[in-house]
Amino acid sequence: MTKVELGPDGKPVVPAHVLDAVRTLIEWTGEDPAREGLLDTPKRVARAWKEYCSGYADDPSLHLSRTFEEVGGYDEIVLLRDIPFQSHCEHHMAPITGKASIAYLPKDRVVGISKLARVLNGYARRLQVQERLTAEVAKCIWDNLQPHGVAVVIDAQHGCMTGRGVRTPGVGMVTSRLLGSFLEDQSSRKEVLSLMGY
Repeated sequence: MTKVELGPDGKPVVPAHVLDAVRTLIEWTGEDPAREGLLDTPKRVARAWKEYCSGYADDPSLHLSRTFEEVGGYDEIVLLRDIPFQSHCEHHMAPITGKASIAYLPKDRVVGISKLARVLNGYARRLQVQERLTAEVAKCIWDNLQPHGVAVVIDAQHGCMTGRGVRTPGVGMVTSRLLGSFLEDQSSRKEVLSLMGY
């Protein structure tokens, strides 16, 4: 990702070609980009998208680099449930909003629970498809914590379906990725999914 130049206000400087692109899009919708209410919109939109896609500047695996081995013999499931997130689909750049449940069965170390949410957000703040987001979060935890098992379930609504096209609000899409013991052992799978509410 290219380095972002900051202006005197501490906000990203938006290149002229990006402002022009947003103005072109506004005009293409049938609006007048020179109208008073839209004059600053290209800059706002550009900066918003830089924030929406801030995950490209984030290496989610770094959030899992600090672990703890002193857990008092704890060897059961660690679960962070119903983590809210927002992403954008790569097909229409429409919002994806939902919640994720992330669990792992530690082998010999654990990580601070906020780090699981940070891993999710690192991948969610990119142009995404829900299936890939689910797989990326699970793989990152699996590769970096090397636990006995990992389970990730994401339940989300897609703006490309609710606000355009078929226009069916209220429809949720659920994806899951199970690794290790949660994939191989039926009782472990049942337990973790039950704890997640599925």
